[in-house]
Amino acid sequence: MPEELVVETEGLTKRFGARVALDGVDLSVPAGVAFGFLGPNGAGKTTLIRTLLGLTRASAGSMKLLGLPVPEQRARALQRVGAIVEEPRFHPHLTGRQNLQIIAAARDEAARGRVDGALRRVGLADRADDKVKGYSLGMRQRLGVARCLIADPHLLILDEPTNGLDPAGIQEFRAMIRGLVVEEGRTVFLSSHLLDEVEKTCDAAAIVDQGRVLVQGTMDQLKGTGTGANEVIVGVDDLDAAQRALADDPRVGALNEADGALRVTFAGDPAFAAELNRILVQAGVAVYRLEPVRQSLEQRFLEITSRLEAVPA
Repeated sequence: MPEELVVETEGLTKRFGARVALDGVDLSVPAGVAFGFLGPNGAGKTTLIRTLLGLTRASAGSMKLLGLPVPEQRARALQRVGAIVEEPRFHPHLTGRQNLQIIAAARDEAARGRVDGALRRVGLADRADDKVKGYSLGMRQRLGVARCLIADPHLLILDEPTNGLDPAGIQEFRAMIRGLVVEEGRTVFLSSHLLDEVEKTCDAAAIVDQGRVLVQGTMDQLKGTGTGANEVIVGVDDLDAAQRALADDPRVGALNEADGALRVTFAGDPAFAAELNRILVQAGVAVYRLEPVRQSLEQRFLEITSRLEAVPA
């Protein structure tokens, strides 16, 4: 059975005069995940979101939201989409609850009945009757999510939602996003330039630079784990003997010394790490450390974007 996709684009292109903001973007976002759209500032993240929502017209290509072609069926698709583009705006002299009631009144009876639940879901029930002008940035961001939840969306699209938040606010927001996905089965599409935040929050992501999607997949795939290549660090009592024991094994791709240990690269089943241990022990080498090398998303990001050139050697 094919995987359900909530966002699909093919060759999506957006030009502003001679400048190409989106350059043939092919994107597939599966249902029921937190999906990160990761790239440096100016990479085209907000332009893609505005194009998906029909706030700006694509120059070429096609796109679908929740399986519906946009812009042809934009109104129908957006009925089950909630979005925050840049910082959410509210009437500051009204309370959080009053702001949501105004939005709900423009929808239907069901939406009006979701106001209190949305406030509880984002942790604002105790401050719902305070005026928004007294809210912190983090509270306004959460109120923005509550405004989205009034529509009971299948898909939430959030543009740089943790910008300006302190560490505690970021942690609260991350827990809320995970709850929306894990507990409620919604899909969250989150654009960000914060690599650590995407790595901790999202199940899958696409890396974008200069208007192009360079790579997309699960977090393990993006970090280079789960792609067939494996690397382990092996701590042994005799590096020379360990290298001799492994040098002729066809499954071993590379052997390198690093910080007093041996880094071993091999293809295929990660369980071969146990076989490495057996080979070394049979060769009389004592093994006191055996652990996988886990590449960070930051390392992967720098490898595949043009920003690598700006990092000092």
